[in-house]
Amino acid sequence: MAVTVITDEARPTTAEVVDGAVLVDPADLPAAIGWTLKPEGLCQADVCVPVRDRDALFAGDRLDLGRVADALDRPFLAEDGIAAMGEPRATRRLATDGLRAPAFTLPDLQGERHSLEEWHGRKKVLVAFASWLGCRYDLPGWQALNDELADTGFVVIAVALDESADLIEPFAEGITFPILLDREHTLSETYAITNVPSVVWIDEDDRIVRPNSVIFSNDMFVEFTGISCEPGLAAVRRWVRDGEVDVSPEEARAAVEDLTPELEEARLRFRIGAHLAREGDEDGAKHQLLAATALAPDDLTIWRAALPLIGDDPFGETFFAQYGEWQERGLPYNGLPPITD
Repeated sequence: MAVTVITDEARPTTAEVVDGAVLVDPADLPAAIGWTLKPEGLCQADVCVPVRDRDALFAGDRLDLGRVADALDRPFLAEDGIAAMGEPRATRRLATDGLRAPAFTLPDLQGERHSLEEWHGRKKVLVAFASWLGCRYDLPGWQALNDELADTGFVVIAVALDESADLIEPFAEGITFPILLDREHTLSETYAITNVPSVVWIDEDDRIVRPNSVIFSNDMFVEFTGISCEPGLAAVRRWVRDGEVDVSPEEARAAVEDLTPELEEARLRFRIGAHLAREGDEDGAKHQLLAATALAPDDLTIWRAALPLIGDDPFGETFFAQYGEWQERGLPYNGLPPITD
């Protein structure tokens, strides 16, 4: 039977589902998840993960994708004929514990793929944003900062946690810095991002010098958020021109917590729900997305991003009701507090 396997994209895969386990022929594993089982372990390009007990990966003569995911230390969930495999936990811990910016490759709005390594040797801010939030109006302000600091080699890299380029293009007119599309929210998983906008400062050697924080590039919503844009933008300028950073590496490591098992599951359910929505399965999509929301009530990249996928208005009554509940919980955010002076 055909099973859709979602990693950084959705791939139709020939598989058998037995008692909830997704079983694939070893020859089909590369097409399913991009990894190959070799004598030296599970391999992708020049990276191999040793496997102590190869037989444990098998159910009969087929590979169990759940067991493969365990061997790769990646979250996994299979339901409704769809299997979702999260990003490697070690990659995320590279950011949260090691302050090394995880590598990523994502398409721009024209479909051309770009990797973080393209901007190695330059200071950069990674700006996670979305069409379903007011930060979609921030792009011109980031363009102004990008232009102002262009003589230093600085670059803004924006990543939209969105379904399609069509949703972003109306806000991207006149923008020359890269805007990438993260349909499966892999970046929010590897950088443990739970809200947008989230801004990450990354130095020339791809080290995280200031992790996830809220910085706006204009004051359009300052009355709603209480966050003025200028202190944050001024801090970026001081870092780019003078090397000044207001947090120590120890403070940076302590600011972003690793994702809990509940948040990992929420991301998997979100991917399954988003895929079902694309396929026109409204009931299945709603079931998965509401389950994801219940698991991650403080994660706007889950619950607010889910609203348009279930036909709700991300700027409507449901949003304000859930935002009010989030506000009562103290607006918990996985990162540094906003820069206010």
